Amino acid sequence: MTRLLVVTADDLGLTAGVNEAVRRGHVDGVVTATSLLAVGTAFDDAARVLRDHPTLEVGAHLALVGEDPPLLSAREVPTLVDRDGRFPLGYRTVVARGLAGRIDPDDVRRELTAQLERVRGVGLPVTHVDTHQHTHLWPVVGRVVTELALAAGVPAVRLPRSRAVGVAGVGVGVLGRGLRRRLERAGLATTDDYAGLDEAGAMDEDRLVATLRAAAARGARTLEVNAHPGVADDPHTARFAWGYRWADELAALTSARTRATVEACGYRLTGFAGLGAADAGGRR
Repeated sequence: MTRLLVVTADDLGLTAGVNEAVRRGHVDGVVTATSLLAVGTAFDDAARVLRDHPTLEVGAHLALVGEDPPLLSAREVPTLVDRDGRFPLGYRTVVARGLAGRIDPDDVRRELTAQLERVRGVGLPVTHVDTHQHTHLWPVVGRVVTELALAAGVPAVRLPRSRAVGVAGVGVGVLGRGLRRRLERAGLATTDDYAGLDEAGAMDEDRLVATLRAAAARGARTLEVNAHPGVADDPHTARFAWGYRWADELAALTSARTRATVEACGYRLTGFAGLGAADAGGRR
């Protein structure tokens, strides 16, 4: 049985320092794919990084939350923004608005279409779609993301999971099962296993090694691990009150111990475009 591992570095385009960290994670480490943030202030620099490193797969990191404003105006997407025309900072606001029926799917479609088209405009194949803070777990957003991926010919969508104990973990589990059914009906690829939601911002070397070993013990044929690398001297990440250990994640992705663990666990590094190899291996 072929066991495949996709290691995705999220938030490409957030800052130039994050772009550099993603580049290092690919060139010197185990990163095989990245997710480009269309609303990021360092988008143009990110496009340069991608063109310089064509072996790094690119996906669209679609955003409905965060410190950066949407691509469209408040008049065009009124149910997605506050009175200043900005996204809410976190996913909880998206969930609350969704529960109250205050998210217009057409607003979601307009904004995310603009973001996906900006990513596609880089001129490289887009192999996957995911979302900032995993908002596509929410059904309204997940439906739009699925439709956009199909329309654009993007073959894969991330399926986040949580193993946390408590309400949040249960909620992610319920929503994730719904998203999986949606992706299966649409014929879109995803990985059998995933890690990165619970570990976001804290995926240091010890945790990454433990994550890989635990996933290998579960035995899934395909695994995505998503991380958030950054550089230690990046002054622009200070505006994000996330508590992320950016540099520790980069160190984990580029360490010899991580590489040895990948090999010891029987994983072969690939991108989303290579997920079909696991299906072929399972049929033999």
